[in-house]
Amino acid sequence: MTRKVVIMLLNASPDVPATLGAPFFQASVAAAMDFDVEIYFASRTASLLRKGVAKSLFPGKDRKKSIYAFMQDAHEAGAKFYLCGGAMKENGITEASAIPELDGVRGGAAFIGEAIESGVLTLTY
Repeated sequence: MTRKVVIMLLNASPDVPATLGAPFFQASVAAAMDFDVEIYFASRTASLLRKGVAKSLFPGKDRKKSIYAFMQDAHEAGAKFYLCGGAMKENGITEASAIPELDGVRGGAAFIGEAIESGVLTLTY
């Protein structure tokens, strides 16, 4: 039985904000259903963890709710946010420049370790 949902944000792009709402909405839903939820930010999606970036992005034309607001919802529901160590420097993220919701830095081995565990559903965006 599934007990954890692990999400890898790799191909979703800050350049196409419409690709960014669903992963955080689905993370919120999974957390509300009492699944443990971890989101790994890699490549360009890591930039969402730098203060101000996600706040200026909106998934729809109505601009009612920012990507950051979706991220906050997911985090408040219990999702954990992990930054790929290799993407930190590339995206200009430091401890001081990171959003407060960042739960830590984890590399590829941590993601793969979670993804292969029994009872873990892995989603990629």
